[in-house]
Amino acid sequence: MKSEVYNQSNCIVGTVAYQYYIEGKTRAEIAQDLNLSHSTLSRLLKRAREEKIVEFRIAEPYLSCHIKEEDIKKKYSLRYVVVVPTSEGDSDDDIKRQVAMEGARYLQRVIRDGDTLGFTWGGTMYHLIQYLNPCRKVNARFVTMHGNIEKCNKKFEVEALVHRAAMAFGGKNISIRENGLCSSREELSRQMESSEIKNIQMILKRITIAVSGIGSLYPVFDSPLATTNYLDEEGKNLLKEKKAYGDIVLRFIDKNGEECDTPYKDRTLAISLEDYRRIPCKILVASGVQKANTMKAALKGKLADVLVVDDKLAEKIIS
Repeated sequence: MKSEVYNQSNCIVGTVAYQYYIEGKTRAEIAQDLNLSHSTLSRLLKRAREEKIVEFRIAEPYLSCHIKEEDIKKKYSLRYVVVVPTSEGDSDDDIKRQVAMEGARYLQRVIRDGDTLGFTWGGTMYHLIQYLNPCRKVNARFVTMHGNIEKCNKKFEVEALVHRAAMAFGGKNISIRENGLCSSREELSRQMESSEIKNIQMILKRITIAVSGIGSLYPVFDSPLATTNYLDEEGKNLLKEKKAYGDIVLRFIDKNGEECDTPYKDRTLAISLEDYRRIPCKILVASGVQKANTMKAALKGKLADVLVVDDKLAEKIIS
């Protein structure tokens, strides 16, 4: 009986919980109002949770998304995962924009002065950059991680995207102006010997944050690269023969996330997968269930540290 006398009553626990969680009072206001020390107040709030005097519930679909985030994060040893909830009526473009927006929000949380950011081309990257807050100014460098793609939609071109990202943050824009796919191994060697490309190669090795999308080649060969003149029929057949699962930074990867052994490997003006893997923070942003196998390949190959995907794609990645 004596021990009960010295314990705080459930009445005061209930009062503290109500004022803090329902009325929205600050801890300082509650402590002054009830003549409690800050340490006692913290203990009372903890007790309110432990004894279920106050209970919390995360509403759907956010609870399911959080569980998927934790499952993917644990399975692939990722730093952070964002699973974006979608609705039945959402179109593919709607979902792509929602995922891109969350990618932009994450990037704005982690970017710091002195960072060097690398970007890739594509529709997802285009939308992501549109959502960057122009009021968030950062003294950083923004660089293309690969060369240009002939005859692609110019608004998705990596050089244009990096220019817009640099403008949004007020940083420095650095671009590879040559084509991403060289006509031969010899041409790539000549490009690599130019002083401009040598300087950019040094910058690529100092990237601190990479932001990229991913193209899917398995089970459906529908990567955006396949819809441009980047690949001819012979090249497409070769990639199918080599069982390419997708492309990232213009590099074609197999089911284990390793670069496929094709002539494209020695003709591509882009960051190498070895250097790409060394980037401390690799943000991979993607949507669409058709990319599940490709995403699994990229995650197996350690090509991402942070993942931003829609809920349906997340479910396929887990299964």
